[in-house]
Amino acid sequence: MSRFYALSIEANLFGEACLIRRWGRIGANGRTMTHQFEREQDAVALFLELIRQKRRRGYRMLSDNKT
Repeated sequence: MSRFYALSIEANLFGEACLIRRWGRIGANGRTMTHQFEREQDAVALFLELIRQKRRRGYRMLSDNKT
């Protein structure tokens, strides 16, 4: 079963850093979870920890220019 997991850090309307997580089967909309942080450093720390966890479980990074 092919799955995807995507992470991004974006600012919300109030200027707070948000870590947005999307996951699911490739070809489907999947699910979304948003974490809000007052400090961008906290969002980056969680981002890096989640990347470490997913790579241990077999997920791999794909470059943006692959189709």
